This record gives sequence, C-alpha cells and structure tokens, in this order.
Amino acid sequence: MTTTQLSAWNRQQPSAMPSHRYCDVFSRVPVPQFDRTWPDARLEAAPLWVPVDLRDGNQALPEPMDPSRKRELFELLVRMGYKEIEVGYPSASQTDFDFVRMLAASHDLAPDVTVVVFTAARRDLIERTVESVRGLHNDVVVHVYAATAPLWRDLVLRRSREQLTEMVLAACRDVLELAGELPRVRFQFSPEVFNLTEPEFVLELCDAVTRVWEACPERPVTLNLPVTVEAATPNVYADQIEWMHRNLDRRDSVILSVHPHNDRGTGIACAELAVLAGAQRVEGCVFGNGERTGNVDIATLALNLHAQGVDPQIDFSDIDGVRAVVERCTGIPVHDRHPYAGDLVYTAFSGTHQDAIAKGLAEHSVRAAATGVPEGELPWQVPYLPIDPADVGRSYEGVVRVNSQSGKGGVAQLLRAAYGIELPRGLQADFARHVQAHCDLTGREATAEVLLHLLQAKYSAPGGPVELLDWRTERDARGRDRTWVVLCLDGRRVERTGTDAGPVDVLVRALAAEGVELDVRALSQHSLGSSSAADALSILEWAAAGGTAWSVGVAPSTTAANLEAVVAAARAVRSDGA
Repeated sequence: MTTTQLSAWNRQQPSAMPSHRYCDVFSRVPVPQFDRTWPDARLEAAPLWVPVDLRDGNQALPEPMDPSRKRELFELLVRMGYKEIEVGYPSASQTDFDFVRMLAASHDLAPDVTVVVFTAARRDLIERTVESVRGLHNDVVVHVYAATAPLWRDLVLRRSREQLTEMVLAACRDVLELAGELPRVRFQFSPEVFNLTEPEFVLELCDAVTRVWEACPERPVTLNLPVTVEAATPNVYADQIEWMHRNLDRRDSVILSVHPHNDRGTGIACAELAVLAGAQRVEGCVFGNGERTGNVDIATLALNLHAQGVDPQIDFSDIDGVRAVVERCTGIPVHDRHPYAGDLVYTAFSGTHQDAIAKGLAEHSVRAAATGVPEGELPWQVPYLPIDPADVGRSYEGVVRVNSQSGKGGVAQLLRAAYGIELPRGLQADFARHVQAHCDLTGREATAEVLLHLLQAKYSAPGGPVELLDWRTERDARGRDRTWVVLCLDGRRVERTGTDAGPVDVLVRALAAEGVELDVRALSQHSLGSSSAADALSILEWAAAGGTAWSVGVAPSTTAANLEAVVAAARAVRSDGA
C-alpha cells in the first residue's frame, strides 16, 4: 500500500487537538548538510556518566533534599562507581552552599571523584560558587551556563547574539580570575537550549569559550550541549551533535557532553544516538528524575549497554538497594514498569511468555550442567528476558507470576521456583485450567502459596469413602520386610499385610482386593523445603476411565506422602464407581 493510499484509508475526522499551533521549530534552526556517520556507528564503550541528581534532580523535587539526604545519595553514587558528580547550585541555595562546604570539610571523600558545581553566567554568582569549593581536596569542575536559543535570548535575556556572547565570555574571564588558581580545577560551559539554537552561532560561541579558557589536552574544557526541552526526533539531535563534534576547534581539548531531557519521552534515544555521534559524556539522573518529564535516565542507559555486552562501568548489582536509597532521598517512587528497576519488569503473567521463559531457564540450567560453566557465566539466551535478573540482584521467584492470563508453563514454573515441585506435563495443563478458573472467580493473582493450596485441594480429595488409618513396615525373623496397612473403606475396617513389597505396592494390592483397582503409571516425590523437617509432596499418575488422572499426597515423610497420594487416587476411583 502506498503512503497516499494508506493516508486515504486511514483518514478520519479532525480531532479536537489544536495541533496546528505547533510548528516544526527545527525548520528555523536547520542543521547544515553534511555526510553523517552516526547511523553506522556502534556503542562499544561506556561514556563518562555524570549524575546530576543532587542539582538538576534536586531542583525538580517538591521538597528538595536536606543535607543528610543529599549526603546519603552522594555516598550511594560514589559506591556505584560514578567518577564525576554534580553536587549542587551553591549560589542559588544556602542548603546547596552548605552541602558543598560540608564536602570541602570532609577528609574521607574518594580521591578519584570529581565534584561539579553549577552557576549562571554572572560574576557575583560565580564568586559565591568558587567560595563554596575552596579547600576541596578533589578535582573540581566549575560549570557555567547561559541560555542561547532565540526565544530565550529575545524573551528572557533580552540580548542580541553579540550581547549574549559578551556576557558569556565575561563570565568565562570571571571564572578564570576567581577560580583559575585553584589547584585542581577544570571548566564547563553549557549553552542551555542548545538543541533550539542556530548551529553556526552555538559553534562560534563554544569555540570562543575554549579560547578564553585556553583548553588543552592537559586541562580539557567540557562543552555540554543540552536538549533542555525536547522538540524533535532523536535523529535531529544526533545530527546536531555530530556536526559540532566534527567542527569544533581544539577538539582534542574538549570533552563533548550531552544533557537530554525527556519531554517527548525519547531522552534515552537522544543520549544513545548522541554517543554514536561523538559525545563522550552524559549527564542525567539515576532513574530519570528532573523537571517536567525528567532528565535522561542514566540507570537505563547504563543497563542498556550491559544488555549489549558492554561494561557500563557502574555497579547495579543491587538495583533494589539503589532504588530504595533514591526513593528515600527524592520521595519519588520508581514505577513498577520502569526499565530494569521496576517491580514487574522481569515478571510475566501471559501464558505464552511464561512458557517461553520457563523453557529458556530450564535450557540455561541444562547447558550449565553439560558444560560445567556456572549459570552466571554462560551466555544469556532466555526469551523475553533481555538480561539475567540475577545480574541486578533479582531472584527468579518473581520472573513468573500467575493470574487469569497465565498458562500451564507459568503455573509449573512458579511451583518449581518456590517449592522445587516438577509437575508432570499432563498435570500442568489439567491444573492450569483449575488455576485459571480460580483466578477468574477471584480476580486476583495466585501466589506460589495459593497454587500449592489449590494443588492439594484439587488432587488430594480429603475425606470420602477411603481413609488410611495406620501403616507400618518392619523386618521379620527371616529378614523379610513386611508392611501392614489399615484402611477404612466405606465405613469398614480393612487390614492387609504384604511381604517383600514396598508400602505403595502393598496398599495398591489391598485396595484391589476390595475392588478398588488402580493402574499406577508414575510416582514422583518432592520436598517442600530445604530443612530436614520439611514436608514431602508426592504426585501419583494413574489410569482413569477418561484417560490419565493425578493425585497428590503431603506428609512429613516421603513414604507417608506416597501412601496419601495412593489413597487420594482410591477416593477418586471409588467416588466415580459409586
């Protein structure tokens, strides 16, 4: 179907949405034509990650963090392996100023962590910012910003290009004067709203900044090019970044950085494509907190690399612990469906997904056993799970959960994961129908505990015309094993003994002698726990008039559980016969 045909086929009445009010802002700031290379590039190494949770993220909180929460979050970021951390906006808040001074007074900061402080391009604010970091023993980056896009220049700053350029360069000279003699200082400039700024102008401005700051390989300048407000598809941003990457002066003395926001929901794509296009550094927040729809999520970005076989250089092996600290410090919960970190992201309810995951996990275990390679070191190939949940500290118990949408594979996997119960294939299908009916009736999820209860209730048939009153096995004087069973059959007491036969065989023969015929096909045993006191569960498969049937028995010992399973089958046979 052609585009014209599809358009005609899909034509609908105009909606009530006033879409005509929004034009393509990039038609006013086009990227110069050039032969882009980023579409053919591949992500092969992690960029320098710079969390801005303590500054940009903190500014977006209804209740900004107090110093103790900021310190807790800072220490988490250090433990995770971040080497450059933006810690605050000292000139904008006394709390931020005091926090930076607290860091300056500390003598236990990791020596390889660089502290970044943020300031607008104004001398008095720069002075206050520099004062906050004086005495820090760590490397420091003084980060200066100014909005550069036409709407901001005209409406907010009321400056021409030339006036804005002079304002920025004056601020750069102030930074040199006030901070240039600090022993371990570097400089950073952000043309705020870079993505809506004319490319030639922002290139000219950034080159002027690196000249004033005398950028060199020994003391590179960070040029941070933000998507302050997303307004186009991510490929446009990639074009902008690559054009800057290829045209900047002193490129070997520049750390090219990006700072995407998520207004269109494509911040992750913007960051990934920007790195393909030449960016070396990414600013964002762990789990994506920030103004409006948030800063780019650097946890997702890092774990996306991990899922492609690239070491992200950041430790997310305890993602639930990371999430707990971030939620406590920010007061913002992580969504259940948040990539990698949400409660439900490794969980399947759909029967099709559950069956594929269960088969994949089983095959993974088989390959580990066959090769002798630990499961945690084998290549990961499990359907629907892009990474091994164990990589981020999750267990397999939550991978499959059962509700009315689930199938036999999910039910079987949940019982296997929680109790080690291997349901025979035929029983899986039969029991799954029963579970689905239960979930439809209750409208609720069935936990492993509920499934075990349903399994016993469905296949043990308590009460009824057959009961096992007593049994024992002992060795006689001739060294033969004798088993004695006592039954209650239709209210009658029946006693039987057998020699040189196991308790199950003796019970089956005793039942047959009373007219209760059981054609036993298979019997399997499972422990319901790892302790010696755990109950045993036995599953009996037997021939029934309609095909195959199953019964289960649960008891403190395996033998007793086997006998209970046989009695449950006898009850079913006797009831059908009656």
